[in-house]
Amino acid sequence: MSGVPKVALLIETSRGYGRALLQGIVRYGRLHGPWAFYVTPGDFEQALPKMEQWGGTGIIARIETPKVARAILATGLPAVALDLSDRQRKRDNPLSKLCEISSDSYQAARMAAEHLLERGFGHFAFVGLPDRVWSKRRKESFCRRIAEAGFRTNVYVPPRRKRDREWGSEQTIMAKWLAELPTPIGLMACNDDRGREVLEACRAARFDVPEQVAVVGVDNDTLLCELAAPPLSSVAMNAERGGYEAAQLLDRLMCGRRGKRQRIVVEPLHVVTRRSTDVVAMADLDVAAALRFIHDNAHRPIQVTDAVKITGLSRRALEIRFQQTLGRSIHAEIQRAHLERAKRLLLETDLPMPDVAEGSGFGSASYLGVVLHKQLGMTPARYRTHVRTR
Repeated sequence: MSGVPKVALLIETSRGYGRALLQGIVRYGRLHGPWAFYVTPGDFEQALPKMEQWGGTGIIARIETPKVARAILATGLPAVALDLSDRQRKRDNPLSKLCEISSDSYQAARMAAEHLLERGFGHFAFVGLPDRVWSKRRKESFCRRIAEAGFRTNVYVPPRRKRDREWGSEQTIMAKWLAELPTPIGLMACNDDRGREVLEACRAARFDVPEQVAVVGVDNDTLLCELAAPPLSSVAMNAERGGYEAAQLLDRLMCGRRGKRQRIVVEPLHVVTRRSTDVVAMADLDVAAALRFIHDNAHRPIQVTDAVKITGLSRRALEIRFQQTLGRSIHAEIQRAHLERAKRLLLETDLPMPDVAEGSGFGSASYLGVVLHKQLGMTPARYRTHVRTR
């Protein structure tokens, strides 16, 4: 391949996930280019440039319609597709021969389900989007994990009529649906946009968030999540890394190294907890109080006796209730809270190990190392390298 690569990007720029993918693609193009880009309009609308006239050499695209699919295939150019549907992946579909980058919607939904289960909810709901394959996959995985825990999921069915799907009308419909749900309830939205809409519908239905309805989204679009009222918890996806790898793959294809069809998976990293799920919903108020104390003080070297003191119960009584409610001891929960905070600090900061240990309640880097190695089979330094490489 000679000259500057010209790559058409049919990826939504109005959403955090799409922007993170684009950041990764641009980073690769800057390091290994220069590359020239054509970018699609802001939302899920798509328009492919006249590639022959433009001199395009490659495409990375979310293929939303048969018209766009035909246009991409007609170019004969190397292409990487985003989140192909089950129908598009079938062998008789020519799109199935394209390399693909897709989000791990199944694992992201399980992570969201675990997040709500840990908060002690006994009722659950899911709000998705019609005709989005990733929303369907997240719904299926969320419902499956909730069923494994012995509960059922209330699934919102979007209105069929187009005029009812306009948010001015749908907000009333969704608020009415929410009003009929049992509370307190943990709710997963298929992405952050939908999560923000759920929060608006909760306000319309006069529900307190998170006390009555706790909401978690996906993609961790930081600006969107922080602007929501209250701020929205969300599953962070490793999308920038995925975009970089997609560009790297397209570069190989444009250089003629076709090889076997490849699929890049964008993995979920963790749940970024904000006010919309900052709650403990349990029938046992003493366990709930102790649990909130533990997680609010995960940065301090707290002991079992500290958690017991705030309840007024004996240590034995609280231990029994912890086992009955959570299936683990008070000490195990304290250590789990410390470890989760340490993992976040290792992933999101460059703090030296003594500071990570102090900031996660372990007291010493050596103790943190022992616990992390026992739980994950690796040192803190290796864990930091491992998760950042992923």
